[in-house]
Amino acid sequence: MSSSLCISLRPFLAVLSSVSLWIAPTKAVADNYFPPPDNEGGWRTPEDEKEARDQAGIDLSKLEPAYEVTQRSTAHGGLLVVRRGYLCFERYFGRASRNANPDMASTGKAFTSIACGIMLDEFKDKLPDGLDTKVFTEKHLPEAFPLNDPRKADITLGQLLCMTGGYWGEGQAPSGYKKGVAKPEPLKPVKGQDIRDLDKSSLNVPLWCDPGAGYSYSSPSPHIASIVLRHVTGMELQDYLQAKLGKPQGWGAWGYCLHRGDFLMPHANGAGSTALHATDAVRFGYCLAQGGKWKDQQLVPADYIKKCQTWSPYNPHTPFSLQWEHNADGHVAGAPKDAFWKSGAGGFCLYVVPSLDLVIYKLGGKDGQYDPALTGLPQPPLNLDRDNWQPIPATGFHEGTLGGQALWRVLEMVCAAVRVD
Repeated sequence: MSSSLCISLRPFLAVLSSVSLWIAPTKAVADNYFPPPDNEGGWRTPEDEKEARDQAGIDLSKLEPAYEVTQRSTAHGGLLVVRRGYLCFERYFGRASRNANPDMASTGKAFTSIACGIMLDEFKDKLPDGLDTKVFTEKHLPEAFPLNDPRKADITLGQLLCMTGGYWGEGQAPSGYKKGVAKPEPLKPVKGQDIRDLDKSSLNVPLWCDPGAGYSYSSPSPHIASIVLRHVTGMELQDYLQAKLGKPQGWGAWGYCLHRGDFLMPHANGAGSTALHATDAVRFGYCLAQGGKWKDQQLVPADYIKKCQTWSPYNPHTPFSLQWEHNADGHVAGAPKDAFWKSGAGGFCLYVVPSLDLVIYKLGGKDGQYDPALTGLPQPPLNLDRDNWQPIPATGFHEGTLGGQALWRVLEMVCAAVRVD
């Protein structure tokens, strides 16, 4: 290992060791501020450390360790912090930059969820049972018939969005969790999504348990929810998100990573691969931190956001609700219990902490996640000085690298920078 990578973790662990339990202060109202689009001036920013401390209520010097952990955990990335409507911190490294459109991987699942929440409010007549709607019907999922497993007829929209529909997990060593069972149940890897036939391959993934009986992280589930959205709204997922969130919030150029070599995917993957500018990702999070409001519009139902922040009746097994990991059980001790976040492969993570009026966006990514061909959108010049870079080994951490542990640590570190006086 080069000497530049042999950096002690002690300063960062010291920050965490000083925080054993977070008691959230009373939320400070962001004076009804909402940022204009970037091409019209964008986010307001503190002029100096004093304004950051006095107006945004954050200690900038305490954000530096969080950035250091971010920088040492992924090849490319950055860190943005919004508090009380101020973009207090924005810094990038490697191929990342403000106007890049990287493949955000599974962070995009959060967008699918929020789109479904908007759909449930807009189309109550078509979905009168809401999240209880059994979606494997000729009306909502005609592509699924004939069913390859009769149990799928009992899967609800809420179960799909909470990863409890019974679908097999993914990855090299997938596992399933059941409430009251001490150890995860190992699952056999199976063929999952095929980008050349995304709908059919997602629908045909086998079940490992009865719907609702267990949790397993399975990307076909949110994609199936996006197929339902396509039928109910009559719009593609990307178009629906643009109409309901992107346009009113003033997002810049964005898209899904639909270009895969010689193949153009006909539909966005509800399981992820959104590609937003970093300052727009925090707009999305800021809207959720404000209870779904943007200026004088209620873009996202407030009650749906609440359901993302706590235990769900559709998933009593793990702290994962409607495509968001939540902290209602306090498993991240240095963060408020209303915090919720969604991570993605490569080290991406968007965090929302409503009680602190706080949004954090940790960018990550491997070289290929910044390939301009993925979206076809014009991209800023790429800084290639960290290509082929690997995270620092972190002996003693269960995932084996600092990258595997950075997500919770960054959340705790940024929360520790919030001033409570």
